[in-house]
Order: sequence, then C-alpha cells, then structure tokens
Amino acid sequence: MSNKSENSYYLAETYFRQGEYQKAEQLFKELYNKSPFNTTYLNRLISCYQETNQFLKAENLITSKLKKDPRQTFLYVLLGYNFEKQQLSELAKVNYDKAINSLEKNAAFGGIIGHFFKDYNKLDYAISAYEIAMSKNENANYNFQIAEIYGEKGEFKKMFESYVNLVDKNDSYLNLIQKYASRYITDDAESETNILFRKTLLKKAISNPKKEWNILLSWLFAQQKEYGKAFNQEKALYQREESDLTEIFSLGKLAFDNKDLDSAKQCFDFINEKSTLIEEKVDANLYLAKIAVALKNPENEAFFKSLFIEFGKNAQTINIQTEYADFLTFSKNKPEKAKLVLEEALTFANSKFDKARIKLKLGDVLVYTGKFNKALIYFSQIQTQLKGNRLAQEARFKVAQTSYFKGDFTWAKAQLKVLKSSTTQLIANDAVDLYLKIIDNEPVDSIPSGLKQFAKAELLAYQNKDIEALQELGGLFVPTNQNKKDFFTGAKPGEVIYDDALFLQAKLYVKQEKYLNAIASLDKIVAANNQGFLTDDVYFMMAEIYKNNLLDIEKAKEYYQKIIFEHPSSIYLVDARKKYRKLRGDNI
Repeated sequence: MSNKSENSYYLAETYFRQGEYQKAEQLFKELYNKSPFNTTYLNRLISCYQETNQFLKAENLITSKLKKDPRQTFLYVLLGYNFEKQQLSELAKVNYDKAINSLEKNAAFGGIIGHFFKDYNKLDYAISAYEIAMSKNENANYNFQIAEIYGEKGEFKKMFESYVNLVDKNDSYLNLIQKYASRYITDDAESETNILFRKTLLKKAISNPKKEWNILLSWLFAQQKEYGKAFNQEKALYQREESDLTEIFSLGKLAFDNKDLDSAKQCFDFINEKSTLIEEKVDANLYLAKIAVALKNPENEAFFKSLFIEFGKNAQTINIQTEYADFLTFSKNKPEKAKLVLEEALTFANSKFDKARIKLKLGDVLVYTGKFNKALIYFSQIQTQLKGNRLAQEARFKVAQTSYFKGDFTWAKAQLKVLKSSTTQLIANDAVDLYLKIIDNEPVDSIPSGLKQFAKAELLAYQNKDIEALQELGGLFVPTNQNKKDFFTGAKPGEVIYDDALFLQAKLYVKQEKYLNAIASLDKIVAANNQGFLTDDVYFMMAEIYKNNLLDIEKAKEYYQKIIFEHPSSIYLVDARKKYRKLRGDNI
C-alpha cells in the first residue's frame, strides 16, 4: 500500500467510524477501484451503501463481482447480509447456505467465509465454515477462531474443547491458550468454567497423554490456589522428562506468598532432594528456613546452623544469613546477635544490591531496638544508591514506617505519597494503607486524636512487646488528664481510630491465644459501625477464630455467610465460599 493509499484508507476509516458514511464512501470507492481484489475496501464500501440505504447499489456491486468470478463464493455472505439488512431473511438464508455449500467443492475460502460470518455475528454459520474447512484440509486449523466464537456464545464446554484441540494439533499455542482461558478462569475451583476446563483437560489426558495437559492442569490448580495439586502435576512433568526445576521453584514461592506453607515445603523439599546445583539448593533451603520460622519449629536455630555447615557463610548464602538475623531479632529477641550476623554478612557482599538487602535488615533490627535515627541512615543510603530500584522503594517505605513510629506523620506522608504509584504492587498497597491510616486519624487543628498512641502501639507490636502494645491500645479508649495540654477525649465509636485500635487489639489477642477477648474486640467494631471499611476483614477474622480456635462450626458458618451475602466484592469472598461449603459438608 502506497503512502497516499494508506493515508486515504486511514481517513476513510476515520469517517466511517464517526458515522460520516458519504465521505467514507467516496474514499473507499476510489481505493476499491484501484485495488478491486482488496476485500477490506470492498466490505467497507458495501457497508457505506448499506448504512445510507443504498441496498441495490450494494447488491449490484456484489453480483457483478460474482459474475466475473463465480469462484469467489465468500461474496454470498456479503450478499446474504445485504438482504438481511432489508429484513429479507429467506433470501439472506439462501445466500448464506450457498456460501457454506461452496466449501464442499472449494474449502480454500473457508477462513474468509468464517471471518465474514463472525463479523456479521452469524456465529453458527461461522463455526460451520471453519469446521468444514478443517475437515477438507488437515493442515487447516481454525480451532482458535471456533473457541473464541463459543466463548461469545457462552458455550464454555465447547470453547475449552476447541482450545485443547488447538494445543493437541500444535503445542506452540500453549501460552496463548493460557492467556485466553484466563479470561474465564477464576480462583474459585467450583466455578462452572473452572470445572469445565478441568474436566476437558482430564478427559484429554486419558485419551491422548502428553505433557501439555500436565502443564495446563498445573496452571489451572495454581490459579485456584490449590498448590498441592499443582505440585503433583509439576512432579509428574519432572519425572517424565527430568527437566529443570524452575517451575517447581516458582510454584513453591507462589504457595509461600499465599501462606500455603505445606505445599510450599513440598516444592522446596523436592528441589533440595533432586537438584545437583548448589545455587538451587541454597535458594530452596532459604524458603525452607522461612517456612520453619513461620511454623515456629523448635529446632530452627539448629536448622540455620546446619545450613551454614552445609553451604558455608559466604556471598552465596547472604539471603540465608539475613533470614537468620530476622529470626534472631523477631523470634528470639536477640537483636544484638542479629546485628553481628549482618555486619559479618556485609563483608561477603560483592554487589550493591546484596549490600542494600543487608542494610535493609540492619535497619529493621535498629527499629526493633528503638534506634530510629541510625535505621533511617541505612534506609536513606539505599534510596540514594539504588534510585528507581525496587529495593530503593522498599527503603523509602521503611523510612515512612519508621517516621510514623516516631510520630513524624508529616514526613511519613511525604514518603508515602511518592510510593502510592510504586511499580511494586505490594509496596504500593502498603503505602496506601499507611497513608490512609495517617490522614484518617491525624489531629485536626492541633487537637490530639490518639494517632501518636496508636503508632506507639503498632511499634510495640512490631517489637513483639504484645502486653505493652495492648496496654497502649487500652489507654486509647480512656480520656487523658484534662489538665494536660495534649488532652485527648478517647477513641469513640464512629471514629476510624476506634475501629483500627480494636482490630489491632484483636490481632494481638489471637497471637496470645486469648480468642474470646479477640472476639469481644471484633464485636465492638461491628456494633459501632456495621458498614465500616473493616467489616469484611472483621467477619473473616471472626469466622477463622470460631473455626480454627474455638471450634464453633455454626458460628464460623454464620460469619462466612455474612461475607458471601453482604460483601460480594470482598477479597475474602472466594475463601469464605470455599470454607463455608466445606463446613456445610459439600463434596469439594
């Protein structure tokens, strides 16, 4: 296409889309006269005639082309649609059928006939055209187009069968199928589309076993957060080919991030057992250490020491060393020992990124011990040295968090404003949460709001000083001495800080295994404001406490139900539905 023709086409297309059909008609007529074999120009010119009720012009143009070359049977689709636009449905059907029947003798036009039928929303005709074309030519593959049409028609079983047939013919379509299937797949294993896709894959795996079905089943189970089932598929894949362990590592990390520690451990144990590469074994054992810490394994200290015996203290094990320092600080209350571990780790660091990771953890240890200014120095160094990097963004968040703990809310907000548009979603979410917490609760006109006390309680909770944190929170509900300059009237129902304080209080009670106290705190939030922004969080937490700790199944079902029926847009909806069904005894 010459530059002039290209410009004319874009101008004509612009007129057409703006509904200026007469202007578009003139341009498309010129383009078509120069290129009479261009079906795009022809189709647009006919559409211009139809939109301006010039149906006879359109009919004459199509029939004249058919007389010149009767082999161009796709023109019957255009002719049929021209009759349909005039509500002459019988004549339309006659021509549609001619187009379809022509494929029995010449299937070469199957693709274009199917395409025109799809454009005109004659979906059943389009499917017939594609299927006949494939039956006549074993090299033709229109399964993708057919699958899309079934999706538009809401016939999901046939849609998935078409997608699977496409992969069966050519496994290079695997990633594309994942992309398009993901439009219909949710994280609810019991949704209609998830069940249909799973059944289609299992049926195909029986009739024609191949690795692609394991890959797709693993992907499906991972979407459904059924990481154990996904691991079984990945394990089968590995045993079939003994390929690399990258996918199993990614799955283990995904399971860990979603707090499915059992499935994550299965993945990393498998890597540790099968891998012959030190790097892979070190990475797997880092996560095994994280899992052990999360599960409060009494042998954790011995486990870390065994890792240093096996892999050494060196540049390769820096991440394990920082994890050990985290464990010493936050689990064993040994921050000074942790500081020594990190200072030693710095001597092994060869890159500025490794140094930044160690300094981030050093900053955490310093915040834990209340040495805020020293911590801020480390965090600020990382921001300066790694501008734009994810670690710099993480350091900026820690600056904001530390400033918040100190009671410097102005500086904290300044940092959080920048981070709200962070490219790292987790950091952006944390930044938004903390920013809203400050602006929702900060003092107005210098009248104390309790935010300083709440920030102090959060700091104490961060430092694992749970009793002191609870005492600080308890003080939030009591007015201060009226003679004092910073008189605070106490957190009251209807105020955001009232809900925030009770929610943190409930979390701390759960940590202390005081479950009835936690329920009492959560009940107060519900009583104060049944439609508050924390309501679905509260209901889910209550359901989990009743189910896992108080073993009151009926109460647990009651609160899961509240999320299902009263909060359909909640992030907890899928989990609540799954857990409610399980408690009800459904076979899931």
